[in-house]
Amino acid sequence: MDLLREAVSPEQALPVDETRHVHIVHDMVECPCCGQFQKLPPLKPGTQARCLRCNQMLDRRNKTAPIATPLAFCISSAALYLAMLFSTLMMLDLYGRQRTVDIITGPMELLHEGWGEVGVLVAIATILAPGIVIAMMGMILTSALRPNLPPWVPHLLKWYELLRPWSMVEVYILGVFVAYTKLVDLAFVEVGAAVYLVAALMLTMAATDATLDTELIWQQRKIDTTMRTMQGVRLPLSAVSVEQDEEITAPSASRVSCLSCGLVLEFDHAVHPTEPVGYCPRCGHVVRKRKANSFSRTIALLVSAVVFYVPANMYPVMTVIKMGSGSGHTIVEGAIELWQDGMIPLSLLVLFASVTVPVLKVVGLAVMVIATARKSATGLVLRSKLFRIIDIVGRWSMIDVFMVSILVAVVRFSHMASITANGGMVCFAAVVVLTIFAVHTFDPRLMWDAVEKKRTQTGTDPHASAGTAGAVACQQSSVGAHLGNMEPDRA
Repeated sequence: MDLLREAVSPEQALPVDETRHVHIVHDMVECPCCGQFQKLPPLKPGTQARCLRCNQMLDRRNKTAPIATPLAFCISSAALYLAMLFSTLMMLDLYGRQRTVDIITGPMELLHEGWGEVGVLVAIATILAPGIVIAMMGMILTSALRPNLPPWVPHLLKWYELLRPWSMVEVYILGVFVAYTKLVDLAFVEVGAAVYLVAALMLTMAATDATLDTELIWQQRKIDTTMRTMQGVRLPLSAVSVEQDEEITAPSASRVSCLSCGLVLEFDHAVHPTEPVGYCPRCGHVVRKRKANSFSRTIALLVSAVVFYVPANMYPVMTVIKMGSGSGHTIVEGAIELWQDGMIPLSLLVLFASVTVPVLKVVGLAVMVIATARKSATGLVLRSKLFRIIDIVGRWSMIDVFMVSILVAVVRFSHMASITANGGMVCFAAVVVLTIFAVHTFDPRLMWDAVEKKRTQTGTDPHASAGTAGAVACQQSSVGAHLGNMEPDRA
């Protein structure tokens, strides 16, 4: 991972080459979706900046207090999280026999049944990851109150960005709702306080992310005056301010941005597309122009996901036994059962999250990989939007996994009624995890790089058919009013 550093001893460090320099380009940002470098005008509170080519949001300013507001929501999240751990999730009463479970019971029952890998995944997504990201955000925000940002905060910010998608309390609450609808036909069900606490935690964590302004936090971080490369060379840094009416003439091959903090660096030589060029002088993380081995890793993960997807839909995810008899239920059969019970919206939700979304992710990423390999300019903007959608909805496929973990924990009444997990759930969980990793490893900027390379080789303009002519990039976040132009880099 990019977080790992290569240790370089003082004896291995090379002398400073005074003829080489690295410039910090201010008021510029690289779009993480299409790779376009653009001048970023000052943003007023309540506004956001969007990419000229693909409409990806680049930066925003909230009207709320940048530190106090997210800190208040973070403290609320911590209180709700601790209360959730010690509260009852559900109570099931079947002919006088009662069973009470909490949020940790589901992963423990999966572990006892021999499905430890899924139990660990559920525990990570519902217990460990939420607690870790809440603690990390609390440390980040309290440190941001200091005049200077401590050196360990950038590492927490990077880890928060990596771990936040694995905190799936919002998906878990839907899994609880689906499980509840299946249990009411079996016995009397009483919802515990933990359900309401999870719902409130979902809202406070979302509010923390919505009010957080990481750019203002980065502005408190002092930038090192030198940049250490992978060979130990420390290159002197100089700041370059880009005026709004100044055309950038430096070649784009020498410009790179840090994927962690967004700092744009200009080298005096061409940068290798995937090799690390050094450590960011602001956050200290490895700087690369593009993700390493993005194509090969994405293809390998997609092939693995397809392999697991077939048994995930063919084999049952759980077995329901009532009065000594029962049968297995596949994902599609579970959705059909909800439809037959009159819960059509919930059936469509399960069908979309568990069947449509995995297919959308696999097919969508496969189309992007193939189109990039063919250097196709068709639908570039559409493909970029599709990538963002896949990145957002990917986690929601975990609804069925969470539902099974809850049902397995609650319905444990021997021959009267019991629910056990099956191998189909393991395969489906593997599909969800593999597709999430595939989205993370794929670099959408490669789609635009391939078209630009083709344009350079043929002398044509493939962007004309892709509809990438930019418009106004700054928009009012509430009403969408235009604030000003962000000129694209024409280098």
